[in-house]
Amino acid sequence: MSETVDRSGERDLATELPSKYLPAVEYRDLPEPVAMRKIIGASVIILATAIGSGEFVLWPYITTQVGLVFIWGAVLGFGIQFFINMEIERYTLATGESVVTGFARFWKPWWWLFIVFALAQNFWPGWATGAATTLSFAFNFGEGAIVPVTLCGLIAIGIALTASPVVYQTVEKIQATMVALIMVFVVLAVILASSAEAWGTLITDFRYVGRVPLDVPGLSVAAILGALAFAGAGGANNLVQSNYIRDKGMGMGQRIPRLVSPITGEDQAAPSTGYMFRTTDENMRRWNGWWRLANLEQFFTFFCIGLATLIVFSVVAYSLVPAGQVNSSDFEFIRFQGDVLAEQIAPWFAFFFFMAGTFALFSTNLGIIDYTCRLAADQIKINALSRSNFWSESKIYAGLVWAMIAVGASILLLGLDQPLILVIIASSIAGVMMFIYSMLLIQLNRKALPAPIKIRGIRLGVMILSVLFFGFFSMLLLWDQISSNLLGG
Repeated sequence: MSETVDRSGERDLATELPSKYLPAVEYRDLPEPVAMRKIIGASVIILATAIGSGEFVLWPYITTQVGLVFIWGAVLGFGIQFFINMEIERYTLATGESVVTGFARFWKPWWWLFIVFALAQNFWPGWATGAATTLSFAFNFGEGAIVPVTLCGLIAIGIALTASPVVYQTVEKIQATMVALIMVFVVLAVILASSAEAWGTLITDFRYVGRVPLDVPGLSVAAILGALAFAGAGGANNLVQSNYIRDKGMGMGQRIPRLVSPITGEDQAAPSTGYMFRTTDENMRRWNGWWRLANLEQFFTFFCIGLATLIVFSVVAYSLVPAGQVNSSDFEFIRFQGDVLAEQIAPWFAFFFFMAGTFALFSTNLGIIDYTCRLAADQIKINALSRSNFWSESKIYAGLVWAMIAVGASILLLGLDQPLILVIIASSIAGVMMFIYSMLLIQLNRKALPAPIKIRGIRLGVMILSVLFFGFFSMLLLWDQISSNLLGG
């Protein structure tokens, strides 16, 4: 039976947040907004994770199968995810709680269901395997070394995440470095590796808006749904934007303890339930300042840079690989691009391409292990171990990191080591998750927040579109699996 902290004897408890399943929270004033330069980077982790999933792998793969006729789906997916992320940030800016905690305030089982969803999406070590594969392309070592190199990479990730005094700061620095290196490649790729004809096709192919290429042998419904989910971050990754902006000290997150290493940091055992602010003139002034900063940071860091990167990688793939020429379900399309770059430009640029892929995929796997364990540790501490003085959120997080690495290693040793297949499995699960939590975000930000800051207008309309968008493709995936596996279609 889960235990919660009893705050019933405290004064000045907020009435907005449901308290049937979790403790009521206190009213506190919203902290003053900070300068933009202090929050730049709050979205860099989610951006780095996005680059290594959809941008470098799934969308270029789709481009090698059908050309650029489906890029409209990437633009729409990225646009919807910007609004999803801002609704996730809305709740956390106002309360300091993660949105999964908010969901559990309405129905308690959501906390463990989202842990199950996140683990089902992210146990698959497809990105670490992909990083080892692209590294093998760069240094020409044999396929037999890929699994050992992947295992070494997973262990390095575990050490980085559990030995850091403040985990968020370490992850942000690693991911920012990775993104900077990848951006150098993107700029060079636009100049050296993309053709004018490809950019022209990108523009003219927007006439195919609404067309979904489900009739192409090289593409499954799972790959399509996964690409739409990973046009941006995808699945549980979006949800953990709550935890990242909280550790960045944005909004009411300034009042919540940060996640630290139980080995090298000053560990805190308190669960991170939040607060609520009264809608006074001063608090609304602060809210408007935080909301403006959060929107600008998310728009430029996540939407603009992320979408531009996806488009460049897709245009480069279109410039180098004729549609339909590479149909294998592995990373052969990436090797093919590198071989063409070596022939048409220079071997050093092919090496740079493979290393950019390695950095992108490695940083993605680091981000995935971090955010999955961050989400799970937060919810386990709040809902199951809130009274424990030993099991802090940081200790739970560290244990989960190494558990994920152990499971990922086991999957590899059992022989499931094709990176593209692993990424498609993870991404299709992410799409189903997004259908579910888009509905929950509407409920949360309509019913649990003060009237002046509730979701409304265009943003509410986009969230309804998100429900319909991901709901349609999730149902399509379900029907595809039923017809293929049960009906023999």
